[in-house]
Amino acid sequence: MFKNFFGYQLVQEYHQKKATHRKERSSNPTLIKLVIAIIVSLVLWNLPTSAFGIPNLTVVEQRVIAVFAFATLMWLTEAISSWATSVVIIVVLLYTCSTSGLWLFTEGYDEATLGTLIGYKSLLYTFADPIIMLFLGGFVLAIAATKTGLDVMLAKVMLKPFGTKPANVLLGFILATGVFSMFLSNTATAAMMLTFLTPVLKSLPADGKGKIGLALAIPIGANIGGIGTPIGTPPNAIALKYLNDPQGLNMNLGFGEWMMFMLPFALLILFIGWILLLKLFPFKAKSIELNIEGETKKDWRSIVVYITFALTILLWVCDKFTGVNSNVVAMLPVGVFCAIGVIQRRDLEEINWSVLWMVAGGFALGVAMQDTGLAAHMIESIPFNTWPPILMILGSGLLCYLLSNFISNTATAALLVPILAVVGTAASENLAPFGGVSPLLIGLAMSASLAMILPISTPPNALAHATGMVEQKDMMRVGIIMGLIGITLGYVMLIFIGKAGLL
Repeated sequence: MFKNFFGYQLVQEYHQKKATHRKERSSNPTLIKLVIAIIVSLVLWNLPTSAFGIPNLTVVEQRVIAVFAFATLMWLTEAISSWATSVVIIVVLLYTCSTSGLWLFTEGYDEATLGTLIGYKSLLYTFADPIIMLFLGGFVLAIAATKTGLDVMLAKVMLKPFGTKPANVLLGFILATGVFSMFLSNTATAAMMLTFLTPVLKSLPADGKGKIGLALAIPIGANIGGIGTPIGTPPNAIALKYLNDPQGLNMNLGFGEWMMFMLPFALLILFIGWILLLKLFPFKAKSIELNIEGETKKDWRSIVVYITFALTILLWVCDKFTGVNSNVVAMLPVGVFCAIGVIQRRDLEEINWSVLWMVAGGFALGVAMQDTGLAAHMIESIPFNTWPPILMILGSGLLCYLLSNFISNTATAALLVPILAVVGTAASENLAPFGGVSPLLIGLAMSASLAMILPISTPPNALAHATGMVEQKDMMRVGIIMGLIGITLGYVMLIFIGKAGLL
């Protein structure tokens, strides 16, 4: 998180509370979770290959299954941090399953029994996958916007038209938060908007429910808004990678194409969220005065940032017309801002590298499944074509939604997307009447962002809960309703546009 970001202190408090909570808990439960995960993984590692029921399963493929199980248990239990789990995954795969692994993991096996080793470069490349560069560009844009005051200026411009009527102010905060979340991290967006909102909350009547609605507007906007663009949230980028993989589905889905259908959907759900909050938490106050503080710089570097910010977004939206890949576009602000001195060495230290490493770990699991042949063997041995396609699509979305309420939505996507990409490939004919593989994978990303029933579900939820204005029961009620409406409308939309051949 960037130290000069508006609301940085809120994020610091949030992380400090989490750290304090971890210290207060006994270390034994964490150790037990870790030991259980290791034991389960070792059992899977050492079982006879015939025990898995997958014909022609090789030793390397079996190891990948064991590593996948370890990742699942670690991400579910959070015995260690999610990003640390990702790094461990890549290191274990490098030393035990790659072409540059330790000799003791390859000696004593004939080629057929051992199977195909993963190219070590393929695993290391996951740290610099083009999608990682897309996120890096997004982070750099966010840092530059903060340093030049562009974020404050945009907030003022976006909120001013909504006036002082409480219902309109609520809509303004939901939409502004949603738009910011499409290009900034949802945590940073929530922290910034809560900083602007805090004085407003204090000025509202103590016995009014409107302040609850305003506080909840921030996580709703931050969580839902991220659906609108590929860089809005990591699950989007993970899904996009597998949809566009030249060796996989190779759909060549562009940044602008994603926004063409997911942006209107996100705005619709934000509007529904506004109506829901007005119904559940009516205002007593007749008017709300906003006073957004913050300085907007007007030196030549700041002007270059404003122009580059606008140009980057324009190139992203028009990537199909310009022919410039969105991942390449992401490097434009990186190059420009570093060259003019807006981004400096210390700013690079503030980039959220843990998110990038978390995503890389998920990509590494996908590389391992593909390169070892495990994905192909799964397709051959499991009768995916016999599964009801609608159950496959909706069931995977509901599973993703349930998991994402309790663990990181990035971890959930990293676990499920590689598997569902394999499933979708195998069952592509059955899925065709429902729009093909796209609703399956994009639906996962969408479902992950709609999961927000608990304070622990997402950082924006935790930040809103920390204001003291929102009780868990209120968050749960709103989260469940928003989740059900969002998943229902989302899958109807995805299946419709898939059938129409728009994906």
